[in-house]
Amino acid sequence: MKKLLLLVLAFTTVCSVNAQIKTPQPSPFSKVEQKVGLTDVTLEYSRPGVKGRTVYGDLVPYGKIWRTGANARTKITFSTDVTIDGQNLKAGSYSIFTIPNTDTWDVIFYNDGKESGTPKEIDAQYLAAKTTIKTYAMEYNVETFTMGFGNLSNNSASLDFIWEKTYLTLPFEVPTDKAVMASIEKVMNGPGANDYYAAAVYYFNSGKDINQAKTWIEKAMSMSESPRFWQLRQQSLIYAKLGDKKAAIATAKKSLAGAEKAGNADYVKMNKESIAEWGAM
Repeated sequence: MKKLLLLVLAFTTVCSVNAQIKTPQPSPFSKVEQKVGLTDVTLEYSRPGVKGRTVYGDLVPYGKIWRTGANARTKITFSTDVTIDGQNLKAGSYSIFTIPNTDTWDVIFYNDGKESGTPKEIDAQYLAAKTTIKTYAMEYNVETFTMGFGNLSNNSASLDFIWEKTYLTLPFEVPTDKAVMASIEKVMNGPGANDYYAAAVYYFNSGKDINQAKTWIEKAMSMSESPRFWQLRQQSLIYAKLGDKKAAIATAKKSLAGAEKAGNADYVKMNKESIAEWGAM
């Protein structure tokens, strides 16, 4: 009887856990992803509603730090550095806090890493950027707090805030032109040493045209002021596969010297074994 009672209690507990009621959040979570030029921007926030209340100056007091939404902190993530009001904001994630006032808002990008809670005051060591933007009155009422991106161009966009009858917009710039110009310059200048090296190693490892691998590895070495021992090791293997044992041994000896200087026992061992295999005295 006691065992039966325990089984009934256990079954009741499991059913109780599995039967938990799920209800929607009063302030639903939202995630907005936007490409600005070549920069990925992600905004994560919760969206409270007016629900018949007076928002600014009451629900959201003037002159006090607001988490800019509800529930967890509002978070924005940039894949590249961006510029806000002349201030450089490094790539990464930031909490967005605001201090609403009647005619302006202070917008604060904060990087203390916490996911919830509003600081009583802003700590300067965590302040990544701060700016002030103007408020605009709207004739119509927006029930749900809304944030998003507007005014999109290759080099800039705006982070927009809309709620009740208030609208604000915060411009920011992204380094699209700088990135594109750097890419153009690299491509127009032709492949670099690392490109030739990677291509040569791929051809060697894939059993493709070994003569082409030799051409590329020699090009890579000629473009490098001080080829590293692991690069020389690959060059020696390519020479060996071509049957040029003399060049393979000479290059392996250079790789060996570099590996010994770097204290890399694995490459020291591999080079010594290859040199012996290829017939060096």
